[in-house]
Amino acid sequence: MHRRITFALALAALVAAAPARSQSITRPPDGDNQRSSVSQWIGLVKVSVDYNSPDVHGPAGEDRAGHIWGELVPYGLHDLGFNDCTSCPWRAGANENTVFTVSHDVLVDGKPLAAGAYGVHMLAGQDEWTVIFSRNSTSWGSFTYDPREDAVRITVKPQKNAYHEWLDYSFTDRKPAQATVAMQWENLAVPFTISVPNIHDLYVEQMSRELRGSHQFTWTNWEAAAQYCLTNKTHLKEGLAFAQKAVSGQFVGSENFKTLGTLAQLQLANGMKQEAKQTIAKAMNGVPPGVIETHMFARGLQIRGSNDLAMDVFLTNAKRHAKQWPVQLGLARGYATSGNKKKALEHARLALAQAPDEPNRKNVQALIKEWESTTAVK
Repeated sequence: MHRRITFALALAALVAAAPARSQSITRPPDGDNQRSSVSQWIGLVKVSVDYNSPDVHGPAGEDRAGHIWGELVPYGLHDLGFNDCTSCPWRAGANENTVFTVSHDVLVDGKPLAAGAYGVHMLAGQDEWTVIFSRNSTSWGSFTYDPREDAVRITVKPQKNAYHEWLDYSFTDRKPAQATVAMQWENLAVPFTISVPNIHDLYVEQMSRELRGSHQFTWTNWEAAAQYCLTNKTHLKEGLAFAQKAVSGQFVGSENFKTLGTLAQLQLANGMKQEAKQTIAKAMNGVPPGVIETHMFARGLQIRGSNDLAMDVFLTNAKRHAKQWPVQLGLARGYATSGNKKKALEHARLALAQAPDEPNRKNVQALIKEWESTTAVK
């Protein structure tokens, strides 16, 4: 009997305490403003916008087209009628904060914004909008907005846009180091640009970290990292170190035409011409590379401003593969760069006969036309 009384008292205590500890059950979002999310990578940088999406037709089905901007969403700061928020921006969506999250430091329309999550608010205007990134990203709309929590404000121009029934955020333009995101609703778009000014720093740092793990045991990874630096003309000292590791790293280095060619070009990029000359000689005296591979290597040397070294490679290619494409084109380019247009034209006409297809023929014809006009002027 004593045990029954004890159990009953305990059960009563649990029931009495339940309301204080319980959480609200999951229900549809207020106003049927469905939760939405969009993400985009800019290189290694992830950008996300999480928001609740209202539609032009209201909860009762009323058509609000033509009454969104300046009415449903007032221009400038306005009185929200709650929590004494008499001068507040628009929440840039519905319900909870619209949240902008970025994994690394970026620039937003040229202004620095640190990695993190931000509540997005907007000041609408007929000709100009202000987009506000607030350090407070966990509130309900703009009811508790505080300008002292602003991280960044930017001024942008609204644009006419194709009709959007539902408010959405879209990445409307993408480049290797930047992307444009736009809030789009009804017939209006409000775009702003996120850019990553240190995109090469991030990649080189990432590759360096990876090359401390299992990736370090393959020469192709060191060569790929070196090529990244070479191609993008960035972090050339680090690129040289990567290239040296690809050639002669303990247990992983491989002396082949590819690794030696990359090393030679990075030596040139670091002002080490004599060392580059020796590396080129080693590359050309090893296992004979193919005609295309040799041609592209010489073109790379030309691009890096060493036409004399490139010409040596073009001439070697001609000795080994005299009748193959694009040997004569290489010689033509080498002579043209050195200023000998007469010899360049001579080899370009031979290259025209070697051209394997119409695109290459047109390319050679364009070079002949260019060099003939230059020679005629002289």
